[in-house]
Amino acid sequence: MKLFRAAFGAAMLVVCMDQAALATTQNVIFNGTITATCTLVVATNGTMTVSPDLQSLSSHNSGGSAGTVTLTTTGGVSLSVDPVTITTVPAADTTAITWTPTYSASGAHTIAETGSATSLTAPGADLVTVHLAGTKGGSNRFASGSYQATVTVRCE
Repeated sequence: MKLFRAAFGAAMLVVCMDQAALATTQNVIFNGTITATCTLVVATNGTMTVSPDLQSLSSHNSGGSAGTVTLTTTGGVSLSVDPVTITTVPAADTTAITWTPTYSASGAHTIAETGSATSLTAPGADLVTVHLAGTKGGSNRFASGSYQATVTVRCE
């Protein structure tokens, strides 16, 4: 009986070997969606210096320097700078200061210096240069001491 089972099993194995295996396939579909987005990373902070007439404190003045921000975008966004709302001035400076932030960009997009929003339709990476000027009117002058102002760069 053992010999019969072994012979029968061997015969079945030979029969099965002659038959092709049934193959089946399925497709796996991948989808992805990227919404209009951008990232901003501050590379350097800026420095403001005072003008000889003491009526301008600006990154454009001699010895001043712009701040820089790297921007990466998918396109379909708008780049702008917000009005300055955070400032620190010395107690001795009691007269009004008008703060004017501006920016320009180079890289995937070329933007001349502006304070207005700019539409970025194409994807890419840019170096955004940010300037700030504080000005005094009339006979008012900047007082001695430390000044600080924050410019918010916005990409949305």
